[in-house]
Amino acid sequence: MHAKFLQTAILSALVVTCAGHWAPRPTPAPSHPSSDFINYTTVTGFFLQDESSTDPGTFDYTATNFGLINRTYPTDNECDKSFTQWQKFEHYVDTLNQRSGRNVDYKVLFMGRHGEGYHNVAETYYGTPAWNCYWSLLDGNGTIVWADAHLTPNGIAQAQIAAAFWASRITLQKIPLPQSYYTSPLSRCLATANITFSTLPLPRSQPFIPTVKELFREGISGHTCDRRSNKTYIHNSFPSYKIEPGFSEQDLLWRAGVGEVNTDEDIRSKTVLDEVFGSDDNTWISVTSHSGEIASILRVLGHQAFGLNTGAVIPVLVKAVTIAGTPVATATLPWTTISTCSTVPPLPTVT
Repeated sequence: MHAKFLQTAILSALVVTCAGHWAPRPTPAPSHPSSDFINYTTVTGFFLQDESSTDPGTFDYTATNFGLINRTYPTDNECDKSFTQWQKFEHYVDTLNQRSGRNVDYKVLFMGRHGEGYHNVAETYYGTPAWNCYWSLLDGNGTIVWADAHLTPNGIAQAQIAAAFWASRITLQKIPLPQSYYTSPLSRCLATANITFSTLPLPRSQPFIPTVKELFREGISGHTCDRRSNKTYIHNSFPSYKIEPGFSEQDLLWRAGVGEVNTDEDIRSKTVLDEVFGSDDNTWISVTSHSGEIASILRVLGHQAFGLNTGAVIPVLVKAVTIAGTPVATATLPWTTISTCSTVPPLPTVT
């Protein structure tokens, strides 16, 4: 989890035991001793999103200080009386890291879902059954394109709301800014991250230079909205972004007609978390991703299920413990075959 864990070997135990059902990995498998295993848990009691009484469907992160609970911390007596809630929380988290053992690491993940994309409005228009069996398998309908879906005007506005809220927290709460940024390689996330963070008054020591990571992508389905564009397009569209080593020119993971199951998605979510925790010493981390992938990450972190609306953000305090010993091997499962429609389904009727 620090420099010595730069290459995390958990994958050799977790990744492919069913090679016929797992597409080629574009990033080389980390290779530290297989006896090291990173165990993740969510440290609850700090965010409203941790609480079972919070309704994800109606929750508004902009009305609740990102969900940070107004409470005291054991380290408050070390803080100046002028400290905001976020400053006190920052000090508490920093103290956790200072006082924890060398094999324990605490990070705060700000996970943001992309703004509304054209695939979202298409699914709403056609209805989920027709979308899943027919329209999602096409690149578009002749009017709009949803392959590697871009943001709609509403999606852009949602990302602008996130940017404005971050700006308000910087001014009013002196919120700890992300020290590292990561994003899915899909266009809607690349754009959402850019709109959200690129115009903020960031310190020179913490510039917005996100790393594009293949495995932070959405659940890999046969839907064309989840097929990423090539590496050249990503670089040309977002030239300031850093693309992780080993990132393939073409999408090697997406396959027409089949979709990954939750078990496989959770394995790759664990994989990408291991890559981040094993190579990034920073504490405050931004990840711009998708509803399905964030749900998978939450499962890996032991967090309760918490669905995000487009453009929403969930912060999580994560405790990562590196454990010596051989972890239980996890096998991938066969991907599912997508059920298709034999004819063009009718539009849903208005009731």
